[in-house]
Amino acid sequence: MRFNMLFFMLVLSYLCFALAQVSYDDCCLKYVKKMGHSTQKHAVRYRVQKIDGGCNIPAIIFTMRRGRMFCTDPREKWVQDLMKRIDKREPRNDNGKLPRKYHPRHSNRG
Repeated sequence: MRFNMLFFMLVLSYLCFALAQVSYDDCCLKYVKKMGHSTQKHAVRYRVQKIDGGCNIPAIIFTMRRGRMFCTDPREKWVQDLMKRIDKREPRNDNGKLPRKYHPRHSNRG
């Protein structure tokens, strides 16, 4: 009887611990205030963080050429302008280079 109760309590505590863990790996917890023009020109893409689960604030996460990420406030005008500039650029692959079909040297090939 004691063994059954001990086993039950052990399994119950394991379940509570496993369910209580939340991953915060991809969430912004605060914003950068400013990003200089020289830094902004290195932004290659962005993604939107919405409020859900462990993410407590809405954010736009800009990824730079070398993979560094900056969390910014989506209500800021400079953030919205940078998003528009990135959207206007020619499509680029993950490492920031033009895909072969968009490269000017290869555009005349049929």
